[in-house]
Amino acid sequence: MESDRKFVSAFVVLLIPLFAGAAENSPDLAAAITSGEANVAIRYRYEYVDQDGFSENANASTARLRLNYRTGSWNNWSAFGEFDHVFQVLLRDFNSGGGTSPGRTQYPVVADPSGSDLNQLYLDYASVSDWKLRLGRQRILLDNHRFVGNVGWRQNGQTFDGLTLTTDAISKTALSYSYVNHVRRIFGDGSPVGKNKVDAHFLNAKVAINDNWSVVPYLYYLDYDDPASAANSTATVGARIAGKVTAGDGTISLVGEFATQSDAANNPVNYDAQYFHVNALWALSGRLSLGLSLESLGGDSAPGGAFRTPLATLHPFQGWADQFLSTPDGGIDDLYVTAKYKAGDWNLTGVYHDFSAETGSTDFGTEFDFSAGRSFAKRYGVLIKAAFFSADVATFSDTTKLWLQFTASY
Repeated sequence: MESDRKFVSAFVVLLIPLFAGAAENSPDLAAAITSGEANVAIRYRYEYVDQDGFSENANASTARLRLNYRTGSWNNWSAFGEFDHVFQVLLRDFNSGGGTSPGRTQYPVVADPSGSDLNQLYLDYASVSDWKLRLGRQRILLDNHRFVGNVGWRQNGQTFDGLTLTTDAISKTALSYSYVNHVRRIFGDGSPVGKNKVDAHFLNAKVAINDNWSVVPYLYYLDYDDPASAANSTATVGARIAGKVTAGDGTISLVGEFATQSDAANNPVNYDAQYFHVNALWALSGRLSLGLSLESLGGDSAPGGAFRTPLATLHPFQGWADQFLSTPDGGIDDLYVTAKYKAGDWNLTGVYHDFSAETGSTDFGTEFDFSAGRSFAKRYGVLIKAAFFSADVATFSDTTKLWLQFTASY
């Protein structure tokens, strides 16, 4: 928490001249602060993991209390703060990962360590000319979170210290640039790997081709200061195109994406690797959708030279069992089919994955995922999920994961 106190102090010092400089001609500063909006959210989750290679199964029962407050606008300025506290409820038979639970290596990892976190604290400036500046600790969510995301599935998400500049001033274009100097990871400041010092730049532009199609070119440059994380120092350039076409009485949503990545800064490995993702989801009616997709992260002849996405929200990709949080040296091809069905108020999803190496002929395994979720009374939600991974090689382990989750927001 010492680093959080230093961050808050620096943030307050920054705010003083901004507020004081205009206070004389804006008597409504106090009203802007007190007329803001507060929110409270609670998320409880039980997670069970049975994974070969561990002598015990994991049983994790955790809850997250989230409090946040956004001020009103004052001379185009506003501020936002968010605080999280994660605590264990009755069951704690799991390894929370990142060095946060020594002595529990007999259990599989459920990466939800307990503790408090200043999750976000930032200042927004929204100009009248379609420019917006955000400065401070913040979430950064780009496209489908495959390269930069908040790891929102875990109880303590990922946030970034830096600045973000966005604008809609260019016709049919939403342009975003972020500079980041610290990554606040899901393990929290109590973990030796809970924070990364970086020199990172994210440039992303969504260009509307027409009402149905858009293209997103992007550039992500990561320079990790810590030698232990230097393998994540990368430069990634790519583009994503998405749209939809009519097919009979339904609609097919299409996504195509390609990126190339190379080593950058102090990365000890000299490599080049490619990424591509093609996805088609056919909405046959208001209830049933069927999808077919292929995602490929390229491998390289050099060990450690596979395509990397260290800042991604990884859980939605390559199976919910989270067996591929880092890319194997030979890369990975994930061929998967998806079925979605709306049964009354329930949303049902089933996904089947077939995993293999991108280079060579190794089969890694298969996985079946299932979820059923619904919301009710506008404030509450329930989710049931399961993941069943079956390994085909000794480097991976058969894994079963089950979840039961409740949410409430006010």
